[in-house]
Amino acid sequence: MKIILKSDVQGLGYKDDILEVKDGYGRNYLLPQRLAVLATPKAIKAAKEELKQRAVKIAKMKADAEEKAKLFEGVALTIEAKVSDGMNIYGSVGAAQITAALAEKGITIDPKQITTKSVKVLGQHVANVQLHKEVAVEVPFEVVPDADSKKAAEEYAAQKKADKEKEAAKAAEAEEATEAPAETPAE
Repeated sequence: MKIILKSDVQGLGYKDDILEVKDGYGRNYLLPQRLAVLATPKAIKAAKEELKQRAVKIAKMKADAEEKAKLFEGVALTIEAKVSDGMNIYGSVGAAQITAALAEKGITIDPKQITTKSVKVLGQHVANVQLHKEVAVEVPFEVVPDADSKKAAEEYAAQKKADKEKEAAKAAEAEEATEAPAETPAE
């Protein structure tokens, strides 16, 4: 079934996109929810004419999204979560927690624009923020134990310190290996 989207649909497309979808999805969800219309020749012609008229508005929206993307430069989030003794998070960290952490940094965004895999362990992760059809930003964030999880926080800090020491040792070994002159046979 060929359709024209009338609003953005997460994971499918953006407003005024002409798409081919399965008949049941279009007939049972998109059309009744008024998220799309059938792509008849008349509807396609009308949609293309409307796009021509809105081209300036669309360019401004993209420019605004690119401007907002600049706010994310250098942003690294730290999100606290309750953890068990095994260093696993109770529940998971998702778009709502990332949105709240961004709000603390002064960046307001709709949680629907954030996509990330379900985060259930401590450590470094990355979330993708879709600001516009053509503008996306990656936001790094670290999940750390909250203040109530003192024992887990201590274990996490010790583990992080050990990881840094291992990385420093590997870097030192690599540096020694490159600096050591090759031995030449004596003449």
